[in-house]
Amino acid sequence: METIAGHLYDYPKYYDLIFGSDWAAEYKFLKQCFAKYAKRPVKRLFEPACGTGRLVVQFAKEGYEISGNDLNEKAIAYCNARLKRAGYPESTFVGDMADFKLKKKVDAAFNMINTFRHLPTEEAAQAHFHCVADALNKGGLYILGLHLTPKTPAKCTSESWSSSRGNLSVVSNLWTIETNLKKRQERIGVTYDVYTPTKQFRITDETIFRTYTAEQMFSLFESEPRLRVLEMFDFRYDLDWPIDITNDTEDIVYVMQRV
Repeated sequence: METIAGHLYDYPKYYDLIFGSDWAAEYKFLKQCFAKYAKRPVKRLFEPACGTGRLVVQFAKEGYEISGNDLNEKAIAYCNARLKRAGYPESTFVGDMADFKLKKKVDAAFNMINTFRHLPTEEAAQAHFHCVADALNKGGLYILGLHLTPKTPAKCTSESWSSSRGNLSVVSNLWTIETNLKKRQERIGVTYDVYTPTKQFRITDETIFRTYTAEQMFSLFESEPRLRVLEMFDFRYDLDWPIDITNDTEDIVYVMQRV
């Protein structure tokens, strides 16, 4: 199998095939959060670091006014193209999730699958929360999902997914290469094995995630008092089962409100 060293986000078609399959559970959970927690009708949405827009297009189809940003130009081009094909405005733009300002405030924002951890420093993370708070109407929601660093040994140090669409199949493998808690860095290896009727090849990449314990996250929240944590959930996305953080908590979704 041919191996290509490349940045995985530069291959939005394959990224979307792998990660786009989770949209239904996330979408249902977000709508339930809007109904239960928002103090105002939720009509306008924003997704920082929206990637290929797996959720953006679904909310557009339901009549929401939605926009998003992402640093990767290819992902934004892919997202806008899918919006255009579906008959909706090309509403996503190239931008930094830690340095943005919206022309109109939104009623809710969300970042569901660990993208927040790409922010490399505490200052960048604080700037992100400031931008989100500035972008939200009072009473609006910010819903953030990520993997925490547990106090007990991590249960999951590798993951694998596969997905197919037509004649295209992709198998993705992700594993922890090294975790340095002093530097607050987790180095991740990722591969996409791509299969088409005429060729097979592998794309390899590495990325760095910033690590967060539960205590470090709550300390970070204190830097932006306009965002208040209402409840926490895990990646089951079950609104009937809010969680309390324990020593082995890894997957977490924070539901926050703009006060």
